[in-house]
Amino acid sequence: MSVINVEHISKLYGDRMVLDDLSCSVDAGDKIGIIGVNGTGKSTLLRMLAGDEEPDSGTIIFSRGLTVGWLSQNPDFPEKGSVLSYVCEDAGEDYAFESEAKSMLNALELYDHGQELRELSGGQKKRAALCKVLLQSNDVLILDEPTNHLDNFMADWLEKYLSRYKGVLLLVTHDRYFLDRVTNQIWEVDKGKVYSYMSGYSGYLERKAEKEEMAQAAERKRQSILRVELQWVMRGARARSTKQKARLERFERLKNMDAPQSARQVEMEVVGTRLGKKTIELENVSKGYGGRQLFSDFSYIFRRYERIGFVGVNGCGKSTLMRLLAGKEEPDTGTIVWGETIKIGYFAQECEVMDEQQRVIDYIRDAAEYIQTSDGRISASRMLERFLFSPDMQYAPIAKISGGERRRLYLLKVLMEAPNVLILDEPTNDLDIATLQVLEGFLDNFPGIVIVVSHDRYFLDRISDRIASFEDGQIRIYEGGYTDYMEKRKQRGDGEESGWNGNAAESVDRAGSGEKGTGGSAKKKRYRDPATEKLRFTFAEQKEFDTIDEDIEALESRMEIIEAEIAKNATNFVKLNEWVQEKESVQKQLDEKMERWVYLNDLAERIEEQRKGRQ
Repeated sequence: MSVINVEHISKLYGDRMVLDDLSCSVDAGDKIGIIGVNGTGKSTLLRMLAGDEEPDSGTIIFSRGLTVGWLSQNPDFPEKGSVLSYVCEDAGEDYAFESEAKSMLNALELYDHGQELRELSGGQKKRAALCKVLLQSNDVLILDEPTNHLDNFMADWLEKYLSRYKGVLLLVTHDRYFLDRVTNQIWEVDKGKVYSYMSGYSGYLERKAEKEEMAQAAERKRQSILRVELQWVMRGARARSTKQKARLERFERLKNMDAPQSARQVEMEVVGTRLGKKTIELENVSKGYGGRQLFSDFSYIFRRYERIGFVGVNGCGKSTLMRLLAGKEEPDTGTIVWGETIKIGYFAQECEVMDEQQRVIDYIRDAAEYIQTSDGRISASRMLERFLFSPDMQYAPIAKISGGERRRLYLLKVLMEAPNVLILDEPTNDLDIATLQVLEGFLDNFPGIVIVVSHDRYFLDRISDRIASFEDGQIRIYEGGYTDYMEKRKQRGDGEESGWNGNAAESVDRAGSGEKGTGGSAKKKRYRDPATEKLRFTFAEQKEFDTIDEDIEALESRMEIIEAEIAKNATNFVKLNEWVQEKESVQKQLDEKMERWVYLNDLAERIEEQRKGRQ
């Protein structure tokens, strides 16, 4: 039963149509993950469903009495009041509610319940807002990036909480493990429309791959038929029969059909400065703030081409260490030595302050006018296009682009500086999944060191070959990805801290998702990749392929003779019946031959493409 109906809504921002005549519905029990490239309208759709924004046209209809809880990306907060009073402001004197609120605040690592809201960091405020929404027991939860500002343990806690939640859930998140474990439906927002997939994230990947393969196969078939029809048209119609007119009309229809369009994706090329033998060496490094020691006596030498992920609870010092490595801060004790060839690209957790009146292209040109890639020397404008900034967007002021697009722009600026050491502090915040997938592929081939802080378990499994964990003021190194790290902690029996109960090491089976993972301890099946198998004709197929054009031409010639005889014997019903029956038989043979011609030509093209690819 539908509880929310969206009917023909549209939304225009400036000259940009974000949502275009969109219709969809939400049923009782739906847990929907909303994905799409930044700027396609995901947050806009959530705001309209939550009632924070009105569509330009169309309507959104809710079932009578339905209550909605809404967590925006940037919630509003009162100027005064404590954390506890904020999350309990609608509860009155309900002491059971207050007790539940304290327990949830502790799970979200907000232990000082009497602390003033104005003293909290941005991430702490977002967690307080999340707590308040979850406590309200609404029929519908609408959450925009709820996993931002949650460490790995808190994300695991929220995942379990929402898995038990009985109401309707709609959320935007980039956390793919989270999507797989919490949702039962994926909405992909693209070009103003919503495409629904009745599965979690892994199922979405499989179904989308199948859908795109079917579209490409249909396009190959269209092109093959078009070539046959074109050859026929070029030969010239030797008689103007109804059948030949129909073929001309079919040729025009095929010619005017649109080819399937692939979703736009960020393109990244491997860029970097040569990395020498000496990298970054830390010896007995310690750092603290305000009398609190974050970590002590950390010694480490980064290996060339290493991929290492740093994890730990919020406030343990991960971002502080990244700033030390980037040379933005000094250690209290110990030394950090950088090799002579080291060139650091630092992607900070918070997007750097941008001049909102500056044009997008000028922001990138401040880093470099040109960059050397594997494709040669590429201009800032061309790199912006690869990062999905159209020419119109490039000359627009930064104020006109979304938060996610600013994050993507900031990432491009870091890469334009051609570093050989990438320090990425929470790179998955505000980047869409499509961009993350391309970033992961880029990092696979990046000719340098990758140092990452992330709460995104999938991302860490995907790119890390080593995990550094902040534990009680020390930094401990684990080989493998994030799932390996969690398994080792579970075996060691210290998983209870920070709310972890030992179940977080459950891994999502990505065997059918097409996603590559370097971490994870689960045994993976080895699947044969059809793209790597050598294609070839069988002997019978080759023989048929060599003669099929002549066979089709002979059948078409026979069809012309039959149609001439039908016209000549229009009043001789005996002869007419014989010719009509033969026409049906020849037409059937011709249709079968055409189907075989399409199949054999498609196979021949793929064989040729594979041959060229192997050269």
